[in-house]
Amino acid sequence: MRLSNKVAIVTGGGSGFGEGIALRFAEEGAAVVIADLNLAAAERVAADIAKAGGKALGVKADVTVDADVAGMVAAAVKAYGGLDILVNNAGMPQLNGPLLDTDEATFDKLFAVNVKSIYLGARHAIPEMRKRGGGSIINNASTAGLRPRPGLVWYNGSKGAAITLTKAMAVELAPEQIRVNALAPVAGTTPMLKVFMGGEETPEQHQRFVSSIPIGRLSTPRDIANAALYFASDEAAFITGVVMEVDGGRCI
Repeated sequence: MRLSNKVAIVTGGGSGFGEGIALRFAEEGAAVVIADLNLAAAERVAADIAKAGGKALGVKADVTVDADVAGMVAAAVKAYGGLDILVNNAGMPQLNGPLLDTDEATFDKLFAVNVKSIYLGARHAIPEMRKRGGGSIINNASTAGLRPRPGLVWYNGSKGAAITLTKAMAVELAPEQIRVNALAPVAGTTPMLKVFMGGEETPEQHQRFVSSIPIGRLSTPRDIANAALYFASDEAAFITGVVMEVDGGRCI
């Protein structure tokens, strides 16, 4: 198994890409802490993992609150003895629309969830990874940070920040064998999709999104999970500062 004896935290792990990552990591032998605002969802995923013979714990955490992030890391250390992998997956979408229609409170929340969470995760995860002699941090960015779409200006910016943070963290932490990489998924079959489409998913809007992806379909949680698994595994021991486009060719 590719993650045997590893301990991982996946934020936003109660649904969508995060759930897919948590399930995949557990399949490969990791003990997984699923952190989510929705405790019931986190515990459901943990129960599914346990039924399949894996190790998992669901915890409630708001990734924009320092005490919550400290708590989820402490939970991993208490339950499983340390921390090797942090997946900063929790994210907030932006309702598609003109850039000046976004109010200040929404802007602030976008950057808190999509950017500040990376800072808070680093504050609490890195000291534990240092105790293990290294680790892997995976930030879930977006194709929006590489090839922005109109109508998502502030979301695009938050994901661009996540990409720059990934590269800056990677070069600073490399001497300590803490690798930092990012995923750039294209739109996927998750609860966020309707928001990106402007609040309503119609067959026409769905086809418009699919038509922009050369492979001809949206991403799935399993697609993203497989890419995250590579970054988390020892197979990627020499890989850091990379932004992997998991997008069916969208960014070409």
